[in-house]
Amino acid sequence: MMRMKRVILIVIFAVGTMASAQTKQDVDLIISGGTVVTMDAARAIIHDGSVAVRGDSIIAVGPSSEIEKRYRSPQVIDARGSLVLPGFINGHTHVPMTLFRGLHDDVTLNDWLRKYIFPAEAKNVNAEFVRWGTRLAAAEQIRAGVTTFADMYYFEDAIAEETKAAGMRGVLGETFIDFPAPDNKSEAQMLAYTENFLKRWQGDSLIQAAPAPHSIYTCSKKTLQDAAALARKYHAPILIHVAEMKKEWDDSEKEHGMSPVSYLNSIGVLGPDVVAAHCIYVDADDEKLLAEKRAGCVHNPSSNMMLASGVSPVPDMRATGVAVGLGTDGPAGSNNDLDLMEEIDLASKLAKITKMDPRALNAKDVVEMATIDGARALHMEKEIGSLETGKKADVVLISLDEPNAVPMYDIYSQIAYSLKGSDVETVIIGGRVVMRDRKLLTVDEPAVLEKAREYGESVKKSLQME
Repeated sequence: MMRMKRVILIVIFAVGTMASAQTKQDVDLIISGGTVVTMDAARAIIHDGSVAVRGDSIIAVGPSSEIEKRYRSPQVIDARGSLVLPGFINGHTHVPMTLFRGLHDDVTLNDWLRKYIFPAEAKNVNAEFVRWGTRLAAAEQIRAGVTTFADMYYFEDAIAEETKAAGMRGVLGETFIDFPAPDNKSEAQMLAYTENFLKRWQGDSLIQAAPAPHSIYTCSKKTLQDAAALARKYHAPILIHVAEMKKEWDDSEKEHGMSPVSYLNSIGVLGPDVVAAHCIYVDADDEKLLAEKRAGCVHNPSSNMMLASGVSPVPDMRATGVAVGLGTDGPAGSNNDLDLMEEIDLASKLAKITKMDPRALNAKDVVEMATIDGARALHMEKEIGSLETGKKADVVLISLDEPNAVPMYDIYSQIAYSLKGSDVETVIIGGRVVMRDRKLLTVDEPAVLEKAREYGESVKKSLQME
């Protein structure tokens, strides 16, 4: 009798184990055992946490023990000894300008644009130049943990192709400007090119196409309104430089009798689809208007410091309710690299010294700006910016096994002030591993570096530089 009971118990146990195994859901990827910094509404941090991914989306986030009970996957990334974060968002840049890196530094923004960059672009920029510059930028950004970037340049259709090939997420703006550009020589060409660009990429999983009127100082009222109308026809964002230098403010007050932000509002451009880069020269009324219109702003501390353009009132804008993200700006003359972790560090310190208050913009604030608030600034917070069920699986793993990473008392402080872009070890975008253990998987880095050096020599020759 006792023997029969033992057999029954064994059978019951075996059946129970099989049932448990059968209830596990299949997923495509599990990131297991890391310190998961979710950036969700509660800002939950899960020690020994895991993220389950199916397709391009997050299926579950939670303690590793719970994820292991519920899910199984043929691909598991061991994240022990790493921070697991939502991918960083570079809210403003001009990626092909990697090929102009260091071309001419230490001048004012107005001189840099009109005396150096615009002439260099006229002589060198074509679709092939743009492709190679984008490949170089993709390698650099992935290595630094950037999974989404917002771009403004020319031949943006080619940039979109290369961005998608690299597996990156891009909000890509075709430039509108009131003089012949490298890709479009007239307003009619500009409108036709951009409309085709918007049509082609509608509904793409990685690429969001956009019109990008350069600024109020390079675009007429008509050009600004035409760009906005086209964006709204296709439900696309509007990327634009706003209030980025004192001259822009002074000229706007003189010509329009109002600030750049107020002027954009007066002509019907400012709205919840606008992504405004810089926002340096904004007053309290502008801040309220930006918040009321739900426009996003992108702070570019390295660029603003390097060009001595001024300091964006980021703490004040955030307090007013403006969504403020972080950007590197272009990697030529206004920064020279695409390392968003550097911007995290500088944004906090710049605010502190400007306000003469070490509490002005704390570590958690600037990590938010690089993730969830950066997503809000791009109007993409429902898709990216945090590690939550249903959002896109854009994930970075940052090694804590580095001299600059130990000891760790506060996670946000460590991210903001101690860790570097070079500490990023693995990057996943839309569920696809694009860098694993610091090895790029979607960009032929040696070929890109060789070609970038060749372009450097050809740009020098075109400008008769020694």
